[in-house]
Amino acid sequence: MEVLAVAVAGRGLVEPREPVFAADDEALLRGRSVFETTRVYGGRPFLLDRHLARFAVSAGRVRLAPPDAAECQRLAELVIGACEEKDLALRLYWTGRTLVATAGSIDPELETLRTRGLRLSVVGWSTGALASAKSMSYAENIGAQDTAIAAGADDALLVAFDGTVLELPTANVFWREGDRLLTPSLDLPILAGVTRGVLLELAEQETIEGVFPLARLLEADEVFICASIREVMPIASVDDKAFTLGPAAHELQQALRSRATSS
Repeated sequence: MEVLAVAVAGRGLVEPREPVFAADDEALLRGRSVFETTRVYGGRPFLLDRHLARFAVSAGRVRLAPPDAAECQRLAELVIGACEEKDLALRLYWTGRTLVATAGSIDPELETLRTRGLRLSVVGWSTGALASAKSMSYAENIGAQDTAIAAGADDALLVAFDGTVLELPTANVFWREGDRLLTPSLDLPILAGVTRGVLLELAEQETIEGVFPLARLLEADEVFICASIREVMPIASVDDKAFTLGPAAHELQQALRSRATSS
């Protein structure tokens, strides 16, 4: 993502390449910081209120005071207003000391990937205490992605060592069995994705949240993932198992995009 605009609480807009975090900030020294990401459609951030609520929850989980929601909104407006493009990726960062908003471009390759479907590789995963928080301690998540890419995939499917399906490093996963949709329960150590929640509202099919083994996902009629920036993305394969790009992912992508652009 190319960063197009940056704003810092107490400073306003700054040059995108200008340093914004102090060298002694615990975000750098200890990795204690949180972030939040949402997509901007036509100059309007989608469901920013839900993202800010999760932002505060993540802060609490790493023992930070909650960020100022009104200031988050103000910084978001600043960076969006500073960009000629109006379809953007908006990010907020909070270290307990510094609050930053950035706006960046959307990767045009996402639509190409949506057309062909993502290839996933299963990566064994042992979850930590911050599994359900959007902490900037994402080295393990990115390492899992790197492992999957090295295996020839686009991303990793994280599976607990007892075989339970969890999530992707930066996305939630769904699959379809006939007329029903299944997705891992939030009782598991996974992130409560905002887009995941929207899909549960939009889905016309019966949707079951639960604890499922990998073997069940591999027998699905179709598999797809969801995330704020990538939206709904169909899965073409998980390791050696190929999947047909089915109707549920397409219909939910259309419904999500319609809601986002009409809200």
